[in-house]
Amino acid sequence: MASASGLFATALVMALLMLSGTSHAARRLADDDTAPAAAPAAIVPGIPAVPKPPVPTVPAVALPPMPTVPAVALPPMPAVPAVGAVPAIPAATVPPMPAVPAVPAATLPPMPAVPTVPAPKVTLPPMPTVPKVTLPPMPVVPKVTLPPMPSIPSVPMPFLAPPPSA
Repeated sequence: MASASGLFATALVMALLMLSGTSHAARRLADDDTAPAAAPAAIVPGIPAVPKPPVPTVPAVALPPMPTVPAVALPPMPAVPAVGAVPAIPAATVPPMPAVPAVPAATLPPMPAVPTVPAPKVTLPPMPTVPKVTLPPMPVVPKVTLPPMPSIPSVPMPFLAPPPSA
């Protein structure tokens, strides 16, 4: 968003500079009595500077006078006739709506009754009781210290991890 507004501001400034009459090019074109500038000094030593060519001046040309435009008398504008009352649009005659045929009354047979089936009475046996079991305490695992791993000179060590914290 900032780049879009920056681009817009830059375009606006450039448009204003182009529209103003005091730009560098406008001043150069207006200065027709100045002598061409001297050749600038060489920027790179050893390479001669190329002088800028002089800006040619455009000679002033007298234009012929503008011819006069003869006055032309136009005929008067005709009056617009007044619009009278708008004629009424006759009502359209629509044919009558056809009658919807009547549906004959149909006699349906009576709905059969659904017999009720008594659900059998089921008695479940009582839930057996679960005996309470006590577990023996967990045996303590004795702490075992392993001897250090021997190092073989030409074989890299597979794990170089620090010892576990106690």
